[in-house]
Parts: sequence; C-alpha cells; structure tokens
Amino acid sequence: MSDKIAVLFVCLGNICRSPTAEAVFKKKAHDAGLDLIIDSAGTHGYHIGSPPDKRSQSAGTDRGYSFSGLKCRRVDDDDFEKFDYILAMDNSNLKNLHGMSPSEHHHKIHLFLSFCDSTEEEVPDPYYGGKGGFELVLDLIEHASDGLISHIKAQS
Repeated sequence: MSDKIAVLFVCLGNICRSPTAEAVFKKKAHDAGLDLIIDSAGTHGYHIGSPPDKRSQSAGTDRGYSFSGLKCRRVDDDDFEKFDYILAMDNSNLKNLHGMSPSEHHHKIHLFLSFCDSTEEEVPDPYYGGKGGFELVLDLIEHASDGLISHIKAQS
C-alpha cells in the first residue's frame, strides 16, 4: 500500500469516459503539484487491452491531454483496497461498483460529478454519439477534476 492518494475513474468499458478522466486528471494533478496514483477501469471487460477510443483521444489531445500508454482494463477486487477514491461516471456504474465491492469500501465510491457544481449528475456515455458528446464529456471531466483537486488539497 502506497502513502500516495490513489484515484480510480470508472465507466462501463474503460474505453471513453474513464480513460479521458485519467488523462485529464493526470495533467491537472501534475499542474497542481500533486503526486497521486491515478488509473481508470471499467465495470465490464469489453475492451481489455485496447487503447482508448480514437474519438476520445482526438478530443483530449486537442486540449493538451496525453493518452500515451493507457489500456482498457476491468475493475478487480484489489482496486477496492488500493484506491482512496473510486469515481463512477454514472449511476449505473456506481451501482455496479457497490455490488462488486466489500461494504467496508463503499465510502470510497462516489459519482465523479459530485466533486463539482455541475447541473449534470452523470458524465454521459459518448460512445454511440458524435463529436459533440466527446467535447461535453471533456467539459464535465475538466470541471469535476478541478473540484476533486480542490477537495484533495483541502484534505491534505
């Protein structure tokens, strides 16, 4: 177990939203001077070993985020022990995470957007939509990332 704060972002397949959150949060945490463990995973294993969706990468790299080395993986039992924050992109994955985890780790599991004042509660899945969906996902993730960084700094 590391002394560093560990943050895990979770969506369904770890192909769009959670790797985008990982890429955005890594840059924002670095820029804020935070040394954290940051990862992402999916509640299902549809895309294990694949890189993030090309549309997510394109939208993210246009804003200066790196997806280098990111590969899709599924949440595993060790994640509930290892991570301090387990952040679901939507209510469906929040429910899945509660069902997958021992009850003593439920306090670590939150909706990601609960860390910002967005009118949205969930980060919508852009997988079957167009470019605008990926831009909206980035907007929401950037906003929630700023809120999470403020929260972590306040806890330190």
